[in-house]
Amino acid sequence: MTKKALFVSDHGDPLAKLGGKQAGGQNNYVKQLALALEKNGWQIDVVTHWCDASAPQIEKFGTACRVIRIEAGHKGFVSKDEMYTMLPAFYKEMKSTLLLSSYDLVHTHYWLSGLIGKRLKEEFGLPLVHTSHSLGWAKAKATGIRDARRIKAEKAILQAADEVLATTNNEKQLIQHNVNSPSPIKVIPIGVDQAFKVRGIRTHLRKKAGYDAPLFVFAGRLEETKGIFTLLEAFQLLIQKGDESLRPRLLIAGGEEDAIDAETRLPLDEKLRKAVKGIEAHVEFLGPQSQEQLSLLFNIATATIVPSYYESFGMVAAEAQACGSPVIASDVGGLKNVVQNGITGLLVDPKNEIDLAIAMEVLSKNTLLVERLSRQAVRIANRDFDWTSISNRVNSMYEVITSAENKTYTGNRPGWNTGG
Repeated sequence: MTKKALFVSDHGDPLAKLGGKQAGGQNNYVKQLALALEKNGWQIDVVTHWCDASAPQIEKFGTACRVIRIEAGHKGFVSKDEMYTMLPAFYKEMKSTLLLSSYDLVHTHYWLSGLIGKRLKEEFGLPLVHTSHSLGWAKAKATGIRDARRIKAEKAILQAADEVLATTNNEKQLIQHNVNSPSPIKVIPIGVDQAFKVRGIRTHLRKKAGYDAPLFVFAGRLEETKGIFTLLEAFQLLIQKGDESLRPRLLIAGGEEDAIDAETRLPLDEKLRKAVKGIEAHVEFLGPQSQEQLSLLFNIATATIVPSYYESFGMVAAEAQACGSPVIASDVGGLKNVVQNGITGLLVDPKNEIDLAIAMEVLSKNTLLVERLSRQAVRIANRDFDWTSISNRVNSMYEVITSAENKTYTGNRPGWNTGG
C-alpha cells in the first residue's frame, strides 16, 4: 500500500534555482528529503506558493514526488514577510486542489507552513511533523528585531505537532528553553546530495580551474543576515595586508542573475558595490549556481565561508565539508554542531570581520592545516550527513506517528490566528 505524505513549504519551492530570492537551504532540504523518502516507499506531494509564474502548477520530480503550486490570489514572487496575510487564501485553495484525506501525514517547513499544518491537524486529523528551519528567538538574538507574532505562532506549532524534527542539538535546546511543554523532539540532521563529493586532488583541481592562490567561496543569499557584508569587510582587511605571496580570491555564489553585471561580474546593488570598492579585481559574483556547480566550487576552495548571523543548521557548511572543503563559520546556532572547530573547520565570532580575516589568513598560509581539516571534513560528512540513513530515521518516525494506535483526531476547531 502506498504511503502518502504532504509537505507544506509555502515560501520554499523545492525546484526553484538555488541562490535566488527565498531559494536556499530550506528548498534544498525539502527536495532532498522527499527524494530520499521515496526510496522508503513514500509518495510525497510538496505544496508551495506559485512564486514563478512561468512554472507549471504541477511538476514531477524523482519517481514519486510532485510539486503542487498554489496561487493564493497572486501568482508571482511574494516575500515571506508578506505571506502571512495570504495563508487563509492558501489554505482554502489547497483544500479545493488536493484530496487532503488521502494523505497519511503532513510535514511542515517553517512557521508559516506550520500554521497551515496545525489547521490540517485540527480539521482533518492528519498527524503533524514540523521542522522549523529557523526560529524567531534565534533571529531576534541575531538581529535585535523581535517578531512577536511569529514567536507566538511558533510556540503554538511546537506544542501542537505530533513530532518536532530538529536538525541539531542546538535547535532542540533552543526550543526546550523557550517553549513550555513542547511536543516530542527528535534530532535528525540534514543530509547532502550525492552531487557533493570529492572530485579529485583539490590543489590540482584549483590550478586546473585557473586559480593558483588561496581561494575562498561563499554560497547563499546576498542578505545581511547571511553575513555577506561581514565577509566583504574581512576580505578587504585580508587584501589590505598587502601580502603578495597570498593574492587571495573570493568567489560569491548566489543572488539573482539580473542583479549582477554580466560583464564585470560585480553586483548592481549600491551597498554591495560600495562593499567591494577597491577589491574588485579579487572578487567575482557568480550568481545562482546549480548543485553540480556548487560542488565544483567547494572542491577547489581553500575554505568555504559561512558568516551567517544565525543558522538553524547550515546546509552549505555540510555540503562544503562533503566536498573536502574546510569551513570558516560563525559560532552560532546549528553551525556550532555542523562545523567542528579545529577538526573540520574554524568557528569565529559572528559579525566580527577581524576574527574572520584572521581565520582566512591562517588557512591562506597553512596548507598542512587545510589538508588535515579537509580529510576530517570528508570523513565526518560521510558519517553524519548521509541521506539514506537520515531518511531511514525519518521513515521510522513517520511510521510511529501514523500507526493506528498513535493516531489522534483533535476535531474541527475553526478560526485562523497565530495562537491556535
